[in-house]
Amino acid sequence: MSQLRSLAGALRSSSQWMRGHVGTGRRVFDPRRNCSSGAPEPSLAACSSSYVVEMYYAWLEDHKNVHESWDAYFRNAQASSSEESGEKRLSTLLQGRGQSQTPAMSEKVVEDHLAVHTLIRAYQVRGHHVARLDPLGILTADLDSFVPSDLITSIDKLGSYGLEESDLDKSFQLPLTTFIGGNESTLPLREIIHRLETSYCGHTGVEFMFINNMEQCQWIRQKFETPGIMTFSDRQKRTLLARLVRSTRFEDFLARKWSSEKRFGLEGCEVLIPALKMIIDKSSEAGIESVIMGMPHRGRLNVLANVVRKDLDQIFCQFDPKLEAADEGSGDVKYHLGMYHERINRETDKNITLSLMANPSHLEAVDPVVQGKTKAEQFYRGDTEGRRVMSILIHGDAAFAGQGVVYETFHLSELPSYTTYGTIHVVVNNQVCYRRFGHNEMDEPMFTQPLMYKQIRKQEHVLKKYADKLISEGVVTLQEFEEEVAKYDKICEEAYTSSKDEKILHIRHWLDSPWPDFFKPDGEPKSMSCPPTGLSEEMLGHIGAIASSVPLKDFAIHSGLSRILRGRADMVAKRTVDWALAEYMAFGSLLKDGIHVRLSGQDVERGTFSHRHHVLHDQEVDKRFCVPMNHLWQNQALYTVCNSSLSEYGVLGFELGFAMASPNALVCWEAQFGDFHNTAQCIIDQFISAGQAKWVRHNGIVLLLPHGMEGMGPEHSSARPERFLQMSKDDPDRYPEYTGDFEVQQLYDCNWIVVNCSTPASYFHVLRRQILLPFRKPLIIFTPKSLLRLPEARSSFDEMITGTKFLRIIPDESPASKNPKKVKRVIFCTGKVYYELAKERKQLQLEEDVAIVRLEQISPFPFDLIKAEVEKYSNAELIWCQEEHKNMGYYDYIRPRFLTVHHKNPIWYVGRDPAAAPATGNKFTHLTELKRFLDTAFNLEAFKGRNF
Repeated sequence: MSQLRSLAGALRSSSQWMRGHVGTGRRVFDPRRNCSSGAPEPSLAACSSSYVVEMYYAWLEDHKNVHESWDAYFRNAQASSSEESGEKRLSTLLQGRGQSQTPAMSEKVVEDHLAVHTLIRAYQVRGHHVARLDPLGILTADLDSFVPSDLITSIDKLGSYGLEESDLDKSFQLPLTTFIGGNESTLPLREIIHRLETSYCGHTGVEFMFINNMEQCQWIRQKFETPGIMTFSDRQKRTLLARLVRSTRFEDFLARKWSSEKRFGLEGCEVLIPALKMIIDKSSEAGIESVIMGMPHRGRLNVLANVVRKDLDQIFCQFDPKLEAADEGSGDVKYHLGMYHERINRETDKNITLSLMANPSHLEAVDPVVQGKTKAEQFYRGDTEGRRVMSILIHGDAAFAGQGVVYETFHLSELPSYTTYGTIHVVVNNQVCYRRFGHNEMDEPMFTQPLMYKQIRKQEHVLKKYADKLISEGVVTLQEFEEEVAKYDKICEEAYTSSKDEKILHIRHWLDSPWPDFFKPDGEPKSMSCPPTGLSEEMLGHIGAIASSVPLKDFAIHSGLSRILRGRADMVAKRTVDWALAEYMAFGSLLKDGIHVRLSGQDVERGTFSHRHHVLHDQEVDKRFCVPMNHLWQNQALYTVCNSSLSEYGVLGFELGFAMASPNALVCWEAQFGDFHNTAQCIIDQFISAGQAKWVRHNGIVLLLPHGMEGMGPEHSSARPERFLQMSKDDPDRYPEYTGDFEVQQLYDCNWIVVNCSTPASYFHVLRRQILLPFRKPLIIFTPKSLLRLPEARSSFDEMITGTKFLRIIPDESPASKNPKKVKRVIFCTGKVYYELAKERKQLQLEEDVAIVRLEQISPFPFDLIKAEVEKYSNAELIWCQEEHKNMGYYDYIRPRFLTVHHKNPIWYVGRDPAAAPATGNKFTHLTELKRFLDTAFNLEAFKGRNF
């Protein structure tokens, strides 16, 4: 307490201090100087007492001399005391009293007031440690039983503050940083402690003082400390009871009807349903129109039934093992499914849309997906502050703490193109609530937690506890309660009877992100054709001109960028494009048609390889930038290009969610290097590859994955194409038969599209085709690195003008194609290796003997075009050449499909040998491997006499 005594001593010498300091010029004081806490608000207990005196007199000289938080503190305290001056005013200010006192009394009063302020803060900081959060009464079994020494859990602890039992009935001035007083500015110490215990040590714990924002801390304090703020009206209590009846009786009904079925029920945390409904009620009252939710499987069926309002008969029929699936694909278990529903909120009488996102068993994987969809809905509604669309994420306590994607999602919250302006997180905490059963209803938790589950089985249901409480209070009668229970039981029984009439299971009825105007009413595409993807020469020239210029006046760009823009202008004049310009033209043309384009990822604004430069920065004015793509046309759609945080899992999930909201957007995620996608493998496996099969959910997200063996080592070479091809669902042993457009029909049947473009024109067309198709499929593009600047890897306007389209294969155009019957070998390949093969063939003068055919689209496999090429070169040996290792890349995918096309001739492999790592880290080894397989590719005797 020496700090507190020093303040009292300072009172006695304050006149001398004032004479020595006042009038020496304005001094602005930092409220944290000499303070032992970094708290965002003034705390007398946290600062040296002499410093408080110093600031008080500085404030008297000029209120601007101190921080605004101390200004507010002194103003408030002064307003509650009579007009005094000097030592008496300071004493009164810190004592909360006006009577004159001796120096000893003054010291004691000041000391006691500062002690009380410290005590109040202790409860705010650490009161949750002694909150009664364990419903089972077994706190010492596995919970932290730490009791902070500065909380008054017994009378003797008053001594640690220099207070005595006799002080309990003395009144003390309350600081600005508490609301326990309500309309009172002073309270007896006994009442102060009682109100603090009520606020912080009851059945609700609140840990918040780590927040470095005074306004937010004050908001939380006001919501928890204000007397009577947690008191419900009789109407609110009856509503809560009715909702608890639905939550509890729903689980009871399922348990009775399907006792041996897994359902991941909510028993032990039935209050989640009333809590969610209250959140939604209050949100609707505040103007929210759409709520997007994500949650794990525990309680999902209950949320679907009683929050989203899914028809009960549709839920109950999911338990019928004889129900036949009407939709193609695998479907999913009932406790993974989602739902979209628009209804009237009964409390506010306003329309509200609720969407519960489908989620796999990977508990927190849906978190960034929910945020992305929320952001998209805010974007399309023009909701720039999050006042119309919001998200709710429901977590399990263990997953919330242990899953890294939770943090990856949190750290997107303040990024401009990712923020959703706040999310409500609800953690179903098994240390506060409990599971009445184990992990699922088939589990036996007594195996591992016998004492806990003995106690759980003794627990009275929360519904009975609350009903008894309200009956005893006279809020409801026993008859009213029983009628409410009977009413909901009858609803469930009627729905159960109705569910027996269902013969077919329609997964599309559980769609969480419908596009009602995009498909026909039955969910099918409006057509099965795709128009050509070329553009007029005039449009190509216009976009090229904007891409080569700075649309803002007096905007100083970097000299290196000036050279790049001059280079673009030169290409446009020569009617050619490189990769960056082709992308620019694809994006720009879609923007003209009202298609929002969003490009996200690490360093995408500039481009990892410094080739894109979609955001120009003024070299002389800080934070002044320009996005020329948004200056292409009047009334164009907005182009969003945004550098993400250093995350793949979270960011790819976010972009996937963004792409769910509307089919009229091209949403692209670019990995810094292609192999970095493997940290987002959960999103790729569970959502992108299988999303439509499981949840009948189309999605047109585009993955841009830089790929190519260029001697950069194991981690910057391969985008692991073999993994995507392994998950492609086309049958390798069956030649597809279609009556209509083969290309479009095949694309419609696939789960995703995998391409490796070898020309800028191909890249341009496949991006435009992604939007012009009458349906949506994920698109995986293995993008180049060295080809970005390779002079040979440029395209002419002639390959992009009106009437042109994406070529799934690019046939050979060398002299070999003029006399195909004399060709001795056809090399099939994809991507960058084509240019190395073409260069080697020219040097060896084999352009009449060897044809080279490029697969631009690898999956779905272009059976029809490959068949035509094989038949064209009927006397030639067939080779598949790739730069990847044999156990990677494309060979295992294309080999059986080539045999299906033409089983008489083998398809020989040329490329690197099998390996564990995707690429060597040694440049010499890299070049040696390259030379070896190029030699084999053009050695026409290499496979003579060998068996396939």
